[in-house]
Amino acid sequence: MKSKELFTILKERTANDQLSWMFDREKDTANVRHLKLGKGMTISLPQVLNRFESKGDAAIDEIVYTISETFNAMERESEGNLPGGQHIFPVIRSTSFPEESREGSRFLTAPHTAETRIYYALDGGTTYRLIDEQVMESLALTAEQVKEIAKFQVKKLKTAVKEDHVAGNVFYFLNENDGYDASRILNEAFLKEMNTKIQGDMTVSVPHQDVMIIGDIRNEVGYDVLAQMAMQFFTNGKVPITSLSFVYENGTLEPIFILAKNRPDKENDKK
Repeated sequence: MKSKELFTILKERTANDQLSWMFDREKDTANVRHLKLGKGMTISLPQVLNRFESKGDAAIDEIVYTISETFNAMERESEGNLPGGQHIFPVIRSTSFPEESREGSRFLTAPHTAETRIYYALDGGTTYRLIDEQVMESLALTAEQVKEIAKFQVKKLKTAVKEDHVAGNVFYFLNENDGYDASRILNEAFLKEMNTKIQGDMTVSVPHQDVMIIGDIRNEVGYDVLAQMAMQFFTNGKVPITSLSFVYENGTLEPIFILAKNRPDKENDKK
């Protein structure tokens, strides 16, 4: 496939009377501009073609989605809403997760724990797109604005939990399957509220993005149960994060290892 052919496909797949497309042969880019809003974006066609060679039509689907969601967010901004504000959420990933997109654009991130990092997502309803420098520029938002919006939005997510008792310990499961279950770990008010219910040690686990487990560990057996539970969820999760759990104490989260003698060993103590 040539750049011009790809340009034509993208233009057809994002058919919109308000979008103006221009092919820059010299720079090998596609320039897309929203006529009503007066805003636009530039797409590097060789980068998309490189992804097409390895991923096929999925690469085109991804860029079409990005273009559509970016301009949808711009339209929401023009209607008086905070630019994309209702559709921006934080997501938790492992620190080993890539820090830039396959196109080479860096994702917007923030530090979290020794095991986890915060990324930010533009929600599209059935899926979401991680926000990188290109998307952020298209949304006309600064990094701080995106982070503040996401911090506010995560507080609006449901926090209903299911309770389970195992060997004298209590485990609370949050599993809304909305793609942001692990993100609830960033809701400080929720964690503090749960802490008031805890009689033993409070632990928080985010083995994959679609579950968060809060443990009320009241005896040594509870740590073994927690370790097995976290590993099982981590292994079976579609988007694994970390098999380690965290001890929540005085508003802070510290990764722990579960030792053979059933006692927690903080990550920082191990190193």
